Amino acid sequence: MAKNKNINYKGPYGYQKLKEREPRACIRFKCALTNTILDVLRQRPGWVEVKEEGEWDFYWCDVRWLQENFDHTYMDEHVRISHFRNHYELTRKNYIVKNLKRFRKQLEREAGKLEAMKCDFFPKTFEMPSEYHLFVEEFRKNPGITWIMKPDGVRCDDQKDEIPVENYVAQRYIENPYLIGGRKFDLRVYVLVMSYIPLKAWLYRDGFARFSNTRFTLNSIDDHYVHLTNVAVQKTAPDYDPEKGCKWMIQQFRLFLTAKHGAEAVEILFAEMDNIFIKSLQSVQKVIISDKHCFELYGYDILIDQDLKPWLLEVNASPSLTASSQEDYELKTRLLEDTLNIVDMEGRLTGKEKRVGGFDLIWNDGPVSRADGNLDTPMNGFVANTHLGYNNDRKKQLKQLFKSVQTQQKN
Repeated sequence: MAKNKNINYKGPYGYQKLKEREPRACIRFKCALTNTILDVLRQRPGWVEVKEEGEWDFYWCDVRWLQENFDHTYMDEHVRISHFRNHYELTRKNYIVKNLKRFRKQLEREAGKLEAMKCDFFPKTFEMPSEYHLFVEEFRKNPGITWIMKPDGVRCDDQKDEIPVENYVAQRYIENPYLIGGRKFDLRVYVLVMSYIPLKAWLYRDGFARFSNTRFTLNSIDDHYVHLTNVAVQKTAPDYDPEKGCKWMIQQFRLFLTAKHGAEAVEILFAEMDNIFIKSLQSVQKVIISDKHCFELYGYDILIDQDLKPWLLEVNASPSLTASSQEDYELKTRLLEDTLNIVDMEGRLTGKEKRVGGFDLIWNDGPVSRADGNLDTPMNGFVANTHLGYNNDRKKQLKQLFKSVQTQQKN
């Protein structure tokens, strides 16, 4: 792919001189999706869309392209694509179960049982049919427990799962979910991984709670409007109110919990969610092919039970970027703009940033202290380091960030 000259980049916060790197007159992008990400890419200053056969510097690809083309495509140093080659180690249910079990045993050997117990955030799951006998044994020991069958290929919100579904998993159903207004919900949280070796992960401050449309009961386990929280499902409910919707911003959710349970309990809960993000990524760190051209924006789905314990339901390699409302569109636009800011095709960052827009660096080959300078405070065995659900004053932060970076580059 061609190499061009350095330029002065006109960004949303003024002119910024690009760092010296493989210089390009513009950033050529391709996008396999036709939703919010395409809007963001087309509106980004200095970025130019190319057609199917054109050369590109950045590709927001789908998993099919990755499977069919990655190993046969030459990429210059600066080129970036939006998935790791074997992302399914984290995003397929049968694989993540195996990886978490293996990682838990490793932690128990190396750090003891207390550390290993920090991996107990995934509902008990058996791969079918290979673990059928283990499932039957567990079922007989606990005959009153509700189990659900799921395809082992994770649902992709905006893309079809290109890996054929041949197996299923039997997973213990969380029968005591935390309810708000009598309704079940889960949380969608965004984690951006720039590298697995070393592990470098960012957590987005915004996210949302997705509610079911019908009050929770175990008497109708097959009622999708009771037990599922997908917006695509809930908006088909006969009594769905599109003006009211079925989402809360995660800031609203955090305030609700704080008012009801107190700040300390909520801080512990959110620290435990941090633990889920880090431990799940560490569990696949040695098996993910960490190519320097790759990054990944994951959508984590978290369920909270009545004891304020968070459970990991699944990790999505293709979280929905299709907006269900104006508020949803604005959230996803901010999320994607900040993802591109961290991928940093323009070469504006120093690499030492702890916060970029709405993203906070939560792991950089080790835990990262809060950007405000406070030391990490262990709470209930976990490190409270999260900014999830905090005020996202991203415009102010980005202005200060790029002004600071520009000053450093001049000096």
